[in-house]
Amino acid sequence: MNRINQLSHLDSNGAVRMVDVSNKSITTRVAIAQGMIRMSLDTFETIVQDKAQKGNVLETARIAGIMAAKKTSEIIPLCHPLPISQVQVDFFPQIKTNSFLIQSMVKTDAKTGVEMEALTSVSVAALTIYDMCKAVEKGMIISDIHLVKKTGGKSGDWHFE
Repeated sequence: MNRINQLSHLDSNGAVRMVDVSNKSITTRVAIAQGMIRMSLDTFETIVQDKAQKGNVLETARIAGIMAAKKTSEIIPLCHPLPISQVQVDFFPQIKTNSFLIQSMVKTDAKTGVEMEALTSVSVAALTIYDMCKAVEKGMIISDIHLVKKTGGKSGDWHFE
């Protein structure tokens, strides 16, 4: 099998296409993604102590992450619009590294998965933290955004090793 046949968003001639999911079964699908944002101690403490001038950084980032999951098909060209039933965005302060682990869980009952929605959610939550704190620090580093786990669908369960 050549590489083009392995990529579901390309037809046999290599042209981009949206995958036809009409014959797939509706199943419960869950995806969990995570990423990191690292910063200076001063910026980290400002966020943890809820002293940012623009307001509560993590709650704003949580809302942005939820909104991003719901709007993924509008910004990623070949994603299907999905009936999202749950989005949960959590932040885990990493004191030793002045960073936050950002995790997003997205759930749906649909014919295709929500991996892109979870990844987009984490990305936008991290970007929102950056946006709210960039006046104080422009050197924050967003990294390690990846899928942690997915369940449901024809390909079954998968987790990052």
